[in-house]
Amino acid sequence: MSWDFETDPAFQAELDWIEAFVRDEVEPLEHVLGSPWDIHDPKFIKLVRPLQQRVRERKLWACHLGPELGGAGYGQVKLALMNEILGRALFAPIVFGCQAPDSGNAEILAHYGTPAQKARYLAPLLAGEIVSCFAMTEPQGGADPKVFATRAVRDGEDWVLSGQKWFASNARYADFFIVMAVTDPSVSAYKGMSMFIVPAGTPGLRILRNVGMADEPAATHAYLEFDQVRLRPDQMLGAPGEAFVVAQVRLGGGRVHHAMRTIGLAQKALDALCERALSRHTQGSLLADKQMVQEKIADSWLELEQFRLLVMRTAWRIDKYQDYQKVRKDIAAVKAAMPRLLHDIAARALHVHGSIGASTEMPFAGMISRAFQMGLADGPTEVHKITVARQLLRDYAPSDALFPAYHRPTAAAAAQRKFSAVLG
Repeated sequence: MSWDFETDPAFQAELDWIEAFVRDEVEPLEHVLGSPWDIHDPKFIKLVRPLQQRVRERKLWACHLGPELGGAGYGQVKLALMNEILGRALFAPIVFGCQAPDSGNAEILAHYGTPAQKARYLAPLLAGEIVSCFAMTEPQGGADPKVFATRAVRDGEDWVLSGQKWFASNARYADFFIVMAVTDPSVSAYKGMSMFIVPAGTPGLRILRNVGMADEPAATHAYLEFDQVRLRPDQMLGAPGEAFVVAQVRLGGGRVHHAMRTIGLAQKALDALCERALSRHTQGSLLADKQMVQEKIADSWLELEQFRLLVMRTAWRIDKYQDYQKVRKDIAAVKAAMPRLLHDIAARALHVHGSIGASTEMPFAGMISRAFQMGLADGPTEVHKITVARQLLRDYAPSDALFPAYHRPTAAAAAQRKFSAVLG
């Protein structure tokens, strides 16, 4: 039996380098730059490009991808250990070539893209020369595919795309959009949708407005309109009706990577909570000496460690089975637990910091808002809890007896029968 909580020394050395690099070189970027996806900003080019080059030289660029795509091919356990460090800094994912939504878009292009699509979109995306958008949810029904209204209809050889998408991530900076649309309304939503690649600037594609989130430096979630957008047959990604099969390639990994980075962000809040408790005097003693503050610190550490172990076990199971469907319950569990974890630890840190904690001079209100965002992105928390319950119930069977076997009188009678020869 093998069971180990230690990190390989060689990889620990890499993690130590990543931690120092993120702390000293990457975390300060968010105070002098705007959006991490504004990659053509001259200041981004001056400050971020050299850091990306150092990451490449260290062979830590896009580690979630295989060597054939320029990555290290790390398994999910290694990625978890790495991502919990990257989660501390806004610019860390793009410095390491693993930012959402580009990482997920790269995965589906790698799996389903044609050679021409890979050459035009995947190669520059992996090189960090462009960024992309994933447009799935819609204003009238959010993430519920059964009410999606964006349609793509045949017109000769072409497709004509019409409809609206809501909260399309990173649209304002994207060079291309991956868009889910209904192509066959006569069948189930899970079989009647297809994916398309729409280049930025295509006639009929418009950003109606960009929507901001809490303390984000720029509004990056777009309300999109597709007005009779004409697409060639070679702009479909995958086969007709395969949109959900395509999407699952990115969603399973994306959800667990969000959880990995949340560990780092929550740890950042806990670090601030502890430092504040040791630094501030009130009512004759340190905050750290107040039992109610000690309870906040203890609860935060306990919750974070429990969540981290759940994430690490999920990562281990993904590596073991190489099948996201087999780990569906675990992934849903970390996705469901993630928002509350970040919310509660950030809220305690905010409270212990007093009025400055609630201000824009501290990051805690932004963390709390991000916790709500995490409870909605890639499917709302309630949906993932339902998935956990349904998957868990598959391992059980109903009792057809009047009283179940664990009913104490029933269990006692069974025990008497079992040991009757001995007990007499």
